[in-house]
Amino acid sequence: MTHARFFFRQLVLLVLLASPLATSAGIIVHPSVEGRSISVTSLRNIYTQRQTLWPDRRPIVIFVLPDNHPVHEAFAKEKLGLYPYRLRQTWDRLSFSGMASTPIEVKDENEMRARVRATPGAIGYTSKDTGYEGIKTLRLE
Repeated sequence: MTHARFFFRQLVLLVLLASPLATSAGIIVHPSVEGRSISVTSLRNIYTQRQTLWPDRRPIVIFVLPDNHPVHEAFAKEKLGLYPYRLRQTWDRLSFSGMASTPIEVKDENEMRARVRATPGAIGYTSKDTGYEGIKTLRLE
């Protein structure tokens, strides 16, 4: 990678982290998911597929936005402490080895909300930490 591309990527990441988007990403789940908060460790374990069941033993269904979506990039960096390409590497490695399937990719935040609302055990994220009808928002602890 050239120095210019590296610098550009770092600049984009800096802009994302400094934007209001990066400070307001919300974690959403299906209303059947128990609890009002989730630990950073649990969230990271879910998205790296180390945790595949909720505490009540219900399967976790993970929804994600495309890798290059600004909300996905902000969520990965801010909430998970990972670069999006690292997440993709993890998912690809688990998928190719047959140990797990990749998360379900949706095209935009509207589809994210609709799919989480309709899928028991689902988890996803949006650009705003606000309430949506038929969806529970989790607080990060």
